[in-house]
Amino acid sequence: MALSGWICLVTGASRGIGRGIALQLSEAGATVYITGRQEKTLKQTAAEVTERGGRCLPVVCDSSKEDEIKELFERVQREQNGRLDLLVNNAYAGVQAIMNNLNKKFWEVDPDIWDTINNTGLRGHYFCSVYAARMMVAQGKGLIVFISSMGGLRYLFNVSYGVGKAACDRMAADMAVELKKKGVVSVSLWPWAVQTELINQYIFCDEAPPGFDPKFKEMFRKGETTEFSGRCIVELAKDKNLMSMTGQVLMTCDLARPYGLKDVDGRSVMDYTSLKFLMSQVPYVSWLSVFTPSFIRVPRSMLSLGKF
Repeated sequence: MALSGWICLVTGASRGIGRGIALQLSEAGATVYITGRQEKTLKQTAAEVTERGGRCLPVVCDSSKEDEIKELFERVQREQNGRLDLLVNNAYAGVQAIMNNLNKKFWEVDPDIWDTINNTGLRGHYFCSVYAARMMVAQGKGLIVFISSMGGLRYLFNVSYGVGKAACDRMAADMAVELKKKGVVSVSLWPWAVQTELINQYIFCDEAPPGFDPKFKEMFRKGETTEFSGRCIVELAKDKNLMSMTGQVLMTCDLARPYGLKDVDGRSVMDYTSLKFLMSQVPYVSWLSVFTPSFIRVPRSMLSLGKF
């Protein structure tokens, strides 16, 4: 199996993208530590991993608490003789706060939303990366993946969300500078719209949350499953030229092409950098998307220009 013998850690893996990543890593043969705040949901994910023939070690850990993060890595180091091959910084605690405050301006929301969104999904990632890097540098190899989004490039949801995602992208890039000579790779991964349990709960219910743009419903309906990011990470881990990508922001749709990946349900994933897709999102030119070839892609820098 591709990742047989690998020791991996996925934070925030009791559900959503983290759960999907853990399932794919275990299917590839890795031993996977997963974290979350609720023992019950962690055990459910671990049971799914076991059903697929994988090995999973659930650890209750709140990624906003430094002492729990430190204890987590001490456990991994103790149980795996200092070995850690892959860290996926995925834990995120801000979805409900985001959904509860859609279309509100930053000055209209209690400022502690910053902490709700970024204590786990930014500060926690930094602490995890520090402890992981110490193990990886000692062994001379490793991979750190930050789960981010296009919100790091253009406005999406709110100010706290965008600043947090931009900071994750920058963290991956700057850590790569310091880690490269030590044989450790650091990248940021942008999934597209992902059909997580919470998103399905909020978006596909009879009544969408107040302020929710209806066009997002169709976008998420065509979105990625929670396991597709995991497929991308497995391929990255296997790639002999992985070091050439260190410091980069990688889109799941960009990885799907060279690796020949499809989602777990057999669908090709949406390429949101294609001119065809972007035109379909603009009402007065959407009709032209039918005649636009799908292989024409827009430079990433242009994705931040205005709304689509």
